Amino acid sequence: MSAWTSPAAIEVENRLFRALAVLRVVVLVNAIGLTAYRAGNFDPPSAALVCALVMVSWTAFAVWAYAAPTRRTAALVGADLVISLGLLLVTPLVKGSGFQASVPGFWVSGALLACAIHYRWIGGLLAGVALAAVDLGLRQEIDQSIYGNAFLLVIGGPVVGYMCESVQRMALERDEAERAAARAEERARLARAVHDGVLQVLALVQRRGGDLGGDGAELGRLAGEQERELRALIRGEQPGRGPAAGMVDLAAALAQVETGTVTVSGPATAVEMPAHPAEEIVAATRAALDNVRRHVGEDARAWVLLQAFPDHVEISVRDEGPGIPDGRVATAEKDGRLGIAGSIRGRILDLGGTAELITGRTGTEWEMVVPRMGLDRLDHR
Repeated sequence: MSAWTSPAAIEVENRLFRALAVLRVVVLVNAIGLTAYRAGNFDPPSAALVCALVMVSWTAFAVWAYAAPTRRTAALVGADLVISLGLLLVTPLVKGSGFQASVPGFWVSGALLACAIHYRWIGGLLAGVALAAVDLGLRQEIDQSIYGNAFLLVIGGPVVGYMCESVQRMALERDEAERAAARAEERARLARAVHDGVLQVLALVQRRGGDLGGDGAELGRLAGEQERELRALIRGEQPGRGPAAGMVDLAAALAQVETGTVTVSGPATAVEMPAHPAEEIVAATRAALDNVRRHVGEDARAWVLLQAFPDHVEISVRDEGPGIPDGRVATAEKDGRLGIAGSIRGRILDLGGTAELITGRTGTEWEMVVPRMGLDRLDHR
């Protein structure tokens, strides 16, 4: 199904043809009135009645025919244009070669607009050129008024056609936006339900399974794989679906640091942030994980938790090591070893956030808080 045969485009066309039906009646009444007023210009006078009957009959048929989308065929639109051209061509035969006003007059606008609505700007242009060329070709003299009418036919057709096409595209974009919003709402609803249940259970199984060893470790590994796949699914990570230009999905970026020993948990939906702050947060997280591997062990377990709020994000990096002895961090900073001060706390402070280190015998945890407002100003760094 093409874009122009979609329900949204057809509905726009239906409304335009209903408006055109009203216009056809208005210009018909005008044409019949002028024909009756100028009946003396026809030779024979009965020709005026014949022409009037043709316009009345075709207007009634066209209003009925264009009302149904299935009847809007090339044959119907072509016949509409041919009848208008025919009434122009018979004008010198029934009114003489020196006529001033054509038989149909503004009545031909019905066919012009039908071509523009159904075939958009190209149809309006071709119909306008055909009507203007025939009208000018029959004239012995062309004054400013006649030229102006022909010019309006040529320029009016494509303009109306372009506007019709634009309205149809807007309707298509509106429908797509509504569908995308509905999909996002449903995905968010499912994400909340899954996050509150399945994902938490899988994360718990992964964590506890590694402590059991043997089959328990394998079960924990499988649970971790399923958790990652499920998070990716409900985040909607599909080709062609991504954050806005210049933005990065922080949840997806942090998911890249996940390994067999590192578990990453976060919102099931995208957490969009400017590229530079997101890169700095990921770098700080990697630095914290490097400290876990360096000081606790290559096989040490670690957990990364991302929480998103309207005004800020919180990132927690936790391990179950022996903790950091009192005074060790201060001594490292004093000696110029800036792994913690620069790679972690310094990055977060530069973003206007805070980074707090909590350590004890049950492990070490970094709690990093970064505001979401005003980060676009830092994205050029």
